[in-house]
Amino acid sequence: MKRMLSGIKPTGQLTLGNYIGAIKQFIAYQDEYEMFIFIADLHALTLPIEAKELRKNTKDLISVYLACGLDPNKVVLFKQSDVHEHAELGYIMACNSYMGELSRMTQYKDKTSKMSDHGSIPTGIFIYPALMASDILLYDADYIPVGLDQKQHVELTRDLAIRFNNRYSETFVVPEPVTPKTGAKISSLSNPEKKMSKSESEKGTIYLLEDLAITRKKIMSAVTDCDNQIEFDIEHKPGISNLLTILSALTKKSIDRLVLEYQGVGYGTFKKVVADAVCEEIGQLQKRVKEIQDSNIIDKILEDGANKASYLARKKLSKVYRKIGLK
Repeated sequence: MKRMLSGIKPTGQLTLGNYIGAIKQFIAYQDEYEMFIFIADLHALTLPIEAKELRKNTKDLISVYLACGLDPNKVVLFKQSDVHEHAELGYIMACNSYMGELSRMTQYKDKTSKMSDHGSIPTGIFIYPALMASDILLYDADYIPVGLDQKQHVELTRDLAIRFNNRYSETFVVPEPVTPKTGAKISSLSNPEKKMSKSESEKGTIYLLEDLAITRKKIMSAVTDCDNQIEFDIEHKPGISNLLTILSALTKKSIDRLVLEYQGVGYGTFKKVVADAVCEEIGQLQKRVKEIQDSNIIDKILEDGANKASYLARKKLSKVYRKIGLK
């Protein structure tokens, strides 16, 4: 069975975009691949974050994953910081990467352009793609499910794996990025030209654990256009196209079918349909999250996952150390 790996940072609250674009795919992937999923808490340190907030976000994140249907018997679920080999191989990958290729990373350029007026830029933002490469290469992952914004980092990981293999002999599997076909990009409700993300505006982002009345209000206030026609046209009608994408992902109906089904229906009525579907899905999810957090099973799941991950990571890092002369 081929191996797939993914990590997510516990910074901010999980959004509907995370749920549709990544988590729902993991549920299907766990029956097709040997899955490794980790909470990227070391990556969360690239920008300042309060310890209390980091702990809460981590617990919420794991709870949501479990509530969505990730099975600890099928998936190795663990915290990045519980497997120290990530940081050690991250340093080696940083030594094998070049400043030019790190500075060309789109996310680095985007983040630093926003921070340039606020003083110093943390080094972690520059070097974290090297740590991300170590996250992947430690486990000989064949496939990495990523959104469009992270595909460049997987390409860098491939380059680093090939470079290391050529320099020190065959060591790493060269991974392939996998971009989900449906729901790969859910846009902001207030600005459909931008991706819905944890760092976007509160008004345009639906959080999985927020009050459902707030969720409904955000959808009913979603930015659309003025012609009141239900059509899928990302370029000319990004707002309504975004709502169609959301509804398609949650109902498993094709966008073409939804367009036909709601032909002639006004935007207000259609937004209510989308709001009902979203609130029903998120409401059930929130009930399961509460049950999981009340059951105190999270620590045991993370401990078991870290033990399984550490076994593979230890073997891989030991091999790397021998190749480069540290052993």
